[in-house]
Amino acid sequence: MTKVAILDDYLHSAMDSADWSLLPSEVTFQVFDHPFSNQKEAVRELAGFEVIVAMRERTGFDAELLSYLSGLRLLITTGMRNLAIDIEFCNQHNILVCGTRSVKRPVASTAELAWAHILSLSKKLVRSDQHLRAGRWQTALAGTISGKTLGLVGLGKLGSQMAAIGQAFGMKVIAWSQNLDRQRAQDLGVQPVSKQELFAQADFVSLHVLLSERTRNIVGRAELDLMQPTAYLINTARAGLVDQKALVAALKDGRIAGAGIDVYRQEPVGKEEPLLSLDNVSLTPHLGYATEENFRVYYQDVVEDLLAWLEAKPIRILT
Repeated sequence: MTKVAILDDYLHSAMDSADWSLLPSEVTFQVFDHPFSNQKEAVRELAGFEVIVAMRERTGFDAELLSYLSGLRLLITTGMRNLAIDIEFCNQHNILVCGTRSVKRPVASTAELAWAHILSLSKKLVRSDQHLRAGRWQTALAGTISGKTLGLVGLGKLGSQMAAIGQAFGMKVIAWSQNLDRQRAQDLGVQPVSKQELFAQADFVSLHVLLSERTRNIVGRAELDLMQPTAYLINTARAGLVDQKALVAALKDGRIAGAGIDVYRQEPVGKEEPLLSLDNVSLTPHLGYATEENFRVYYQDVVEDLLAWLEAKPIRILT
């Protein structure tokens, strides 16, 4: 028998997203619909599994955890990049790591979500919804985004899509990143600016860079202090890009108007998450990539990865 653990299936969608019957009958599955509370629980629950299917970076596999999983032979991650897996350790201990494809336009869903936050904050949707349900009518004036300035931290595939949508709304778009191609920005109709100029000028700052040691806490107290008190911060990228304590303080003090957040330092968030108590935020539970279309591609490729591995012809190997 080949035992397969499918992790972090919060919505019980894994088994409905692919044709698992394509696999031999000796392959058995156990689906975990909740995160492990600690490493001890992870070791206890995952002991004996030869294959583990990880949903993105929801569960981390560092060297210490992997060292306890002596029976693990194949680790499949959805997507082709997972910073929560110690690939080097896996390579050294004969644990094969394979990935999956995403939808053809993987940035589209995240861009759509970022714009959902921008529109929600501008139109005061969360607050108006809550007040209307409580019997209060028109408690806040909505804003407009036409004529406002969109500041993009990052102008790659996702940032470029954000820029095009912002321009369609009639916004001025400015951008900065550590590796910004100024000519490409200008070709896209985007004004390249310095980091300080971006945070000082933008009505909406939206983050679209990868998390790395260079970009960790790229938005801190200094950047937040540059923002206008009427400006909003949107983060659908990674929580580690922002100094969370500085952000919560800025929101509480009214130094910025609000924030749209899809990513958190600890996921799923607990009741102690300070953002949950604020009324000037728009919050979503890391939905950027969590779409029906994307999950179907993920899990269909998981089936392909498993079949290929069982036939000793592994595909989509991560090294």
